[in-house]
Amino acid sequence: MFKHRWTLLLAAGYCLALAYGKLTLPALPTFIALGGAALLATRIKRWQRISGHLLFALLAVPLASHWLPGFHNAKVIEQAVFSAGALPFTMSLNLDKPLIGFWLLGACPWIIAQRSAKRASLLLLIVPLTLATCLGGAWSLGLIGWAAKWPEQAWLWLANNLLLVSLTEELLFRGYLQGGLQRLFGHDSLALLGAALLFGLAHLGGGWQWALVAGLAGIGYGLAYRYGGLGAAVSCHFGINLVHFAGFSYPMLAVT
Repeated sequence: MFKHRWTLLLAAGYCLALAYGKLTLPALPTFIALGGAALLATRIKRWQRISGHLLFALLAVPLASHWLPGFHNAKVIEQAVFSAGALPFTMSLNLDKPLIGFWLLGACPWIIAQRSAKRASLLLLIVPLTLATCLGGAWSLGLIGWAAKWPEQAWLWLANNLLLVSLTEELLFRGYLQGGLQRLFGHDSLALLGAALLFGLAHLGGGWQWALVAGLAGIGYGLAYRYGGLGAAVSCHFGINLVHFAGFSYPMLAVT
């Protein structure tokens, strides 16, 4: 099931959160349910594996949306306006969403093993095209404008976005969903488009414009995953987020 190093890392981090009161007893059922889902997902019988993945799917949405009790995510940036005309930005160091990534790393080792760099040279084309398409599309839709900056909170944002956002989301959408759909149906392109569509829908809370931009980004990240593996997808995702943060209105313009 879970690799020892991931179990120890998870235990150490959440014991620290418990000691500081950021994790409380109501979170216990979530950990028990995730453990049960992992046990089922790694069984031999097909119905057990399906049950484990269904249980994980039922937990992943509320974990990503911060709906489950017992997780008191530390708010480290609150209502910060990084550039003129941008909406205020708030950021928390989430304890719930990263559990998705830990579960996937432990219960689904094929997420890491199934892809290796095939045609890494294509990444030299995929990454800049994805960057131009996403940020160019956001600009044309009036979501962002040019706003070069590096605020004092930038390093904290950088660490959070790499480890708790880009890595977790790519483990879920590219490694688990795109990789899982490809394993299930044996069709790379349909798997890529399916995962990109779900990635776009996950951003629908920001409006149809952001959902469209995210869907296009999902295609680029999916191509990076196909030709460069999970590391390439995470790098592409984080790189575009970083350019958006440092070079444009972040998170978006107040009037669109």
